[in-house]
Amino acid sequence: MEDFLASFQILGTVQGWTYLLILTLLEIVLGIDNIIFISIVTDPLPRVKQRKARMIGLSLALIIRILMLSVISWVMTLDQHPLFTILGHSFTGHSLVLLIGGLFLIYKSVTEMHSSVKGSDEGHKSKEKSTLRGVIMQIVIIDFIFSFDSVISAVGMTNDISKETHANPLIIIVLAVIISMIVMLLFSRPISDFINKRPTIKMIALGFLINIGVMLIAESFGEHVQKGYIYFALVFSLAIEFLNIKMRNNKG
Repeated sequence: MEDFLASFQILGTVQGWTYLLILTLLEIVLGIDNIIFISIVTDPLPRVKQRKARMIGLSLALIIRILMLSVISWVMTLDQHPLFTILGHSFTGHSLVLLIGGLFLIYKSVTEMHSSVKGSDEGHKSKEKSTLRGVIMQIVIIDFIFSFDSVISAVGMTNDISKETHANPLIIIVLAVIISMIVMLLFSRPISDFINKRPTIKMIALGFLINIGVMLIAESFGEHVQKGYIYFALVFSLAIEFLNIKMRNNKG
């Protein structure tokens, strides 16, 4: 507790505010995956329950991230001690979480794709099966998966300021996480509405989530994939689709 209170002194420095801005932007960018997933997973719920699911799910996710920061020294060791070995590859706690998360993301995205392609009857069944508690649990689970890389990246970025100021940068990380979660709460509804009202955009978003799932599985096997390539592919696909939408509107 004393270390946390002492970390407030960083906010009295220019470096502290600079790192807070950079780290907040990083957390928001890393949260794009979350927003897209939340948009799709809350769609089957009645509209009155969608906002509640987003609020509760992201609030619980915020608590999980802050708890994770409180045991960050333990989190960092999850990538150092192998749990078991399969076909010559050692799996750590961190890689196991990434593997399970990747498989879950692919399963959920492919299931949603199948439901969308099958048509209205399948869609109605999916809506009937979805419950508020189930959706909230899915939001928390996927955010827990994404939180590992987010928290580890944040700690890595703040190592420099820790060396420069000789102070604990924990307050910067906590503030960046809180601000990014507030931004996600503010923008999750308009993004959800935008995606779910446009079937082609929704399919592109699902394809993006499948790519993220494949990337998580690859990283669980020690193959690092630059996330920027996947973001570029998403932006490029969306740009083409926006041109298609504009073209259809002009013809209409």
